Amino acid sequence: MTAPASCVRRVPAFPPHLFIANDVPMSHSALPKPATARRSKALSGDIRIPGDKSISHRSFMFGGLASGETRITGLLEGEDVINTGRAMQAMGAKIAKDGDVWVIQGTGNGCLLQPEAPLDFGNAGTGARLTMGLVGAYAMRTTFIGDASLSKRPMGRVLNPLREMGVQVDASEGDRLPLTLRGPKVAAPIIYRVPMASAQVKSAVLLAGLNTPGITTVIEPVMTRDHTEKMLQGFGANLSVETDKDNVRHIRIEGRGKLTGQTIDVPGDPSSTAFPLVAALLVPGSDVTIRNVLMNPTRTGLILTLQEMGANIEILEPRLAGGEDVADLRVRASELTGVNVPAARAPSMIDEYPVLAVAASFARGETVMNGLEELRVKESDRLSAVANGLKANGVDCTEGTETLSVRGRPDGKGIGGGTVETHLDHRIAMSFLVMGLAAERPVTVDDSTMIATSFPEFMAMMTGMGAEISEDSVPA
Repeated sequence: MTAPASCVRRVPAFPPHLFIANDVPMSHSALPKPATARRSKALSGDIRIPGDKSISHRSFMFGGLASGETRITGLLEGEDVINTGRAMQAMGAKIAKDGDVWVIQGTGNGCLLQPEAPLDFGNAGTGARLTMGLVGAYAMRTTFIGDASLSKRPMGRVLNPLREMGVQVDASEGDRLPLTLRGPKVAAPIIYRVPMASAQVKSAVLLAGLNTPGITTVIEPVMTRDHTEKMLQGFGANLSVETDKDNVRHIRIEGRGKLTGQTIDVPGDPSSTAFPLVAALLVPGSDVTIRNVLMNPTRTGLILTLQEMGANIEILEPRLAGGEDVADLRVRASELTGVNVPAARAPSMIDEYPVLAVAASFARGETVMNGLEELRVKESDRLSAVANGLKANGVDCTEGTETLSVRGRPDGKGIGGGTVETHLDHRIAMSFLVMGLAAERPVTVDDSTMIATSFPEFMAMMTGMGAEISEDSVPA
């Protein structure tokens, strides 16, 4: 079915009171706020991690696109996700919050509206890249902007398949933001083999396929997180996944079908779970229970690796919730031993390598992490940022082109005392604050404001467990 021409028109943004996001401060314009973590006594607590970031982004996107009402509980209300919600609102979705429930009235597939102003994604790489796919197949003009960090990140990996579908791209040098997409009258379905392990690229092509006639196919040689496939099927998309004899996935989606609003309970984010989890492993005497953690097999590489290192992580009450594997975790302080982390595991823990490197700093022997090239194009060059932060705090490490080797000190002696340059990267900031909780000397990060992009509860949750973390006054 061809989308009616009346679906695509210029529309003013909805009034702010319809989308309760004004109480969420935007950190990318705030002054830097350094923070320092100090050696702490045993951590304890029974905590619930905020909702998974990947699922939260997609909940706003698919709910905003579907016909009818979508209700979301457990949504991560960090800045990145809120910016995705604002983008969907600017394109016609009605979004409001009713108590703890986010309620969305979607536009219907094929009926997004041309925004009258640029879509500002702040620091949200996932939101920006997936939305490029979503709007690329619409015959309208959409401009994307972001903060200083996001504007440095390459977008070509998403833009290239969109160009094959007929999308015109006017981008800054190196296919970076700000950029403008002009969709064709009718997009062309493609068969696209993803050249790197990237859930964002896979998802962008599938989302472009939603408003493209015919069958759009993504070939994925290395499986990445599969929330897009699962959630699109849940919303009613005609999507199929086949794995061939070589273990290569073929994902096919039929365009211009109907999506119907759903009820979603977002499970706890495993990437955010990593920080209190590693802190509990490293601080002697700690015993922490973490509730309702997403245990999708494409997201559990860190837990597997830490268990191989000797971590005492007990998986309690594994269960299914909304089609996803969920469990509670009991984590107790452990003596860790270095391991060799295979490159094949990278897609299942790509966001957790910074905090794994911190755990490795306190492990006996050497930990070698392989296949880390994707870290070069995250919120910062995370590989260099981690290596430099480790060195600044007395940790013996070697940075390779795609590898990081860390030689740990189990007693924490000689670790700490440095200031870490975070490069506006929330995971760098949180990882090195975790380091300071077990190090001999305090560890300072040059800015902590951007933590709100993914884990606004981080400071309160960690100090509530007994962590010694303080935000410092801004230097004169």
